[in-house]
Amino acid sequence: MPDRGGGPTGPRVRVGRPSRRARTLLMTLGVLAVLAMLFVMFAGFWTDWLWYRSLHYSSVFSTTLKTKIGLFFVFGVLMATAVGINIWLAHRLRPPLSAMSMEQQSLDRYRMGIAPFKKWVLLAVTALVGLIAGASAAGQWRIWLLWVNGVPFGQKDPQFHKDVAFYAFDLPWYRFLLSFGFAATVLSLIAAALVHYLYGGLRVTSPGARATAAATGHLSVLLGVFVALKAVAYWLDRYGLAVKSSDFKATGNWTGLRYVDANAYLPAKTILFCIAAICAVLFFATLWRRTWQLPVIGFGLMVLSAILIGGLYPAIVQKFQVQPNEQAKEAPYIQKNIEATRKAYGIDDSKVADYSGKNDSDGGGDKLRKDANTTASYRLIDPSVISPTFQQLQQERKYYQFPSTLDVDRYKGADGKDQDTVVGVRELNLNGIPKRNWINDHFTYTHGYGMVAAKGTTTDPNADPAGSPDFTESGLPTKGSSGGGVGTYKQQVYYGEKTDQYSIVGGPQKELDYEKNGERTTSYKGKSGVSLSNPVNRAAYAVAFGEPQILYSGAIGDGSRILYNRTPKERVEKVAPWLTIDGDAYPAVVHGRIKWVVDAYTTTNGYPYASRTTLGDSTADSLSDGDRSVVAQQNKVNYIRNSVKATVDAYDGTVKLYEWDSKDPVLKTWEKAFPGTVEPKEKISPELMEHLRYPQDLFKVQRELLTRYHVTDPTQFYSGSDAWQVPEDPTHKVGNAVPPYYLSMKMPDQQGQTFSLTTTFTPNGRPNLGAFMSIDADANSKDYGTIRLLKVTSNVPGPQQVQSELNGDPEVAEFVRNLRGTDSDIEYGNLLTVPLDNGFLYIEPVYARGGSANYPLLKKVGVSYGKETVFKDTLGEALDAVFGESSEQRPPGDGGQQEPPSSSNPTVKEALKDASDAYQDAQDALQKQPQDWEAYGRAQEDLKDALDRAAKAENKAAGDKGQQQNQPRSQSGGGSDKKGG
Repeated sequence: MPDRGGGPTGPRVRVGRPSRRARTLLMTLGVLAVLAMLFVMFAGFWTDWLWYRSLHYSSVFSTTLKTKIGLFFVFGVLMATAVGINIWLAHRLRPPLSAMSMEQQSLDRYRMGIAPFKKWVLLAVTALVGLIAGASAAGQWRIWLLWVNGVPFGQKDPQFHKDVAFYAFDLPWYRFLLSFGFAATVLSLIAAALVHYLYGGLRVTSPGARATAAATGHLSVLLGVFVALKAVAYWLDRYGLAVKSSDFKATGNWTGLRYVDANAYLPAKTILFCIAAICAVLFFATLWRRTWQLPVIGFGLMVLSAILIGGLYPAIVQKFQVQPNEQAKEAPYIQKNIEATRKAYGIDDSKVADYSGKNDSDGGGDKLRKDANTTASYRLIDPSVISPTFQQLQQERKYYQFPSTLDVDRYKGADGKDQDTVVGVRELNLNGIPKRNWINDHFTYTHGYGMVAAKGTTTDPNADPAGSPDFTESGLPTKGSSGGGVGTYKQQVYYGEKTDQYSIVGGPQKELDYEKNGERTTSYKGKSGVSLSNPVNRAAYAVAFGEPQILYSGAIGDGSRILYNRTPKERVEKVAPWLTIDGDAYPAVVHGRIKWVVDAYTTTNGYPYASRTTLGDSTADSLSDGDRSVVAQQNKVNYIRNSVKATVDAYDGTVKLYEWDSKDPVLKTWEKAFPGTVEPKEKISPELMEHLRYPQDLFKVQRELLTRYHVTDPTQFYSGSDAWQVPEDPTHKVGNAVPPYYLSMKMPDQQGQTFSLTTTFTPNGRPNLGAFMSIDADANSKDYGTIRLLKVTSNVPGPQQVQSELNGDPEVAEFVRNLRGTDSDIEYGNLLTVPLDNGFLYIEPVYARGGSANYPLLKKVGVSYGKETVFKDTLGEALDAVFGESSEQRPPGDGGQQEPPSSSNPTVKEALKDASDAYQDAQDALQKQPQDWEAYGRAQEDLKDALDRAAKAENKAAGDKGQQQNQPRSQSGGGSDKKGG
């Protein structure tokens, strides 16, 4: 070999080549790295499998996994095969290399470099595109299962007369197949063109023909496939018009065909389908003609047609046919949209009635006062305000906590009747642990303890300080409590809304348990969680949780189990990943256990003509936060049903799914896909049924739709003259909708009270009341889910106006000044709205917070009816004042202090005088700064004694044992007999 110069002579020395030992070490490290990566992948898979198996939902895991793997391999192989075959074919059709041009000479070095590795390059390229396509297809497992298991809706769209299932289940799958076909064709076209160029089949700068006949035929076929797929896309676009979203100035968000869609876009899509099909045939014809002339002409015609027929023509129709008379042109399509939307959201059976909003009866104040007693059980304990009071009075330990917003449920009172009850679970708060470390966080402090319940309509008459909630049995309700109760139950709470990290239980390390007068230890006896006795399991969880101590800690031994995924919403979402989860799980004591009740929805965004809504926006209100947000697989939907009621056991984490809407085709479809996961409705026990209620998030979605879709006349709908809006919450953050309220009440067409979910509407852009909405929320009621709408026909103040009027009341101003003097502040509770004798009764509890008790205590009640607004110590006094009636008309259980009645009996007179003096002493004690609670307590005892004496003497004189006894306190309506009760 000739000397090329430039380098020193002498023996060659290998520079940088590692020794055999180093190579062995590097290979060993590489193998270990690969094994570590594989074990990390295995750990994720294995821990998921163990978790699902521990809940007896392994079929969900296996079905989902098999579906994903099947889609991954099928579509991955299809994509790899399509691209690979076209690369191989392009290489096979390469021309012989004769006298090469400069362009080909420059490419020759690339061909030479690839030549030894052609097979490996082919495998690498096909494997890469196959992996990407397979991963993308695996993510479509839901639409595959819906398509293969789809159940008919039994309803047809008004345009194409196809079953709704075609749009909900079939069309999404066809669109995926179409997009996959486009991707495979485009990738194959690019890969084939590159290979043809590399091997001379395509030339850019060379003289003569720019493409060989073989390359022309090959690429023309691929282009023909692309255009054929475009023809299929045009055909599917026709049906897509029924579920297409668009902006419509008359309604905002719009779904479905409008006049221009039915009369311009629909025929345009059909014409474009025909043109694209012809164009595809012209591309395929190049296999024989070997010329691009006709395909290029056809393709140009298709592009021009798409611009003129698909774009310009609809714009002309909209401009010159629709806009001059839009209301008349769009009316039939608006009618279709109204009917479909109302049916898709379950609001088509709403009962709508006109309601004056102003009392015009002849009964006067006496009748109104009596009717106020029976119309509703006025809930004065606001679950969104009273949580700090629960925290202060029932927390017991710093490492317990309550949610910021409590829940409303129903339990039997002492009289055996249902009573609205505010409940909260005492959950674990790790931030309150005296010393934070791994053992304390995960082994010692593992669970909360007990559910706390308080009457919703009254405060505790004997509590100090006054205005405290009336807890049943000191917050641990049992059958022996004076206020009824929920029965004895398992009180340890291992699964809760605030329990968001793992715990290891059941092993040698003891757990700290609650005891009223101290602390004790316990060990978990439940069967939930995954055993850590197996070293493989321990290693897998150590990797999955990034916590190596799980692998070697002595605190883990025989019987140790790891609990995780512990929030109710998270557990339900994982065992039923096809459901949308309501934002508010609530606790109930059922069969001696605390059960979290979770409402779950089936949804789709493929209901033809039904307008879409965004769940995150529709379900937001002034109380929404991260803990109360809906868990949605699909945020934009146009069909929703509360098809499943789920429960999660707070002790052992058992998840049960119960069928609720047995007619829902979406639920039937998922039940076919995951057989055995949802139990029939008949399995719901009567005790659980007592606590099931209409879900808030579904109610909020429906009320958002009803702001527009309460109107069924297309002309009126188009004008928007009767549109409503959900008012802002006047007692909370500005700019947030008022939350719906659970309340036992009766509507004008009902005979008795029922547990209901209520809200108000105001006319769009105006503050006065526009309508009142109530829905029967009692699962045992034959009218469960019935929506009642009262359309207000007169000018009635809305919630914000009532709140402003209350704020401007002189008594409120004086009350606030007095509070500020004691370093306290006012806090408004829920502003309840109740229809009463053609008018609306507004009731708002008012809390004081600060001073010696830095938590909310019920002190006053504001009431408004018609033009009267009052602000009194108790609900009874406020109702008396607003209706101008005596205290004898107070609702039973009001808790308000009664004025002593007159009597001719001297013993009664003396007793009543003593009662009056005691009442005044109590008020004087409250007016002192600071308030003299000791003197107040003595005055209350004197008052009770005096009224007891008066009642006994009056009954004896009359000789009538059934005469009404003048008690110092009654038992409903809210508030205590203390000031602020």
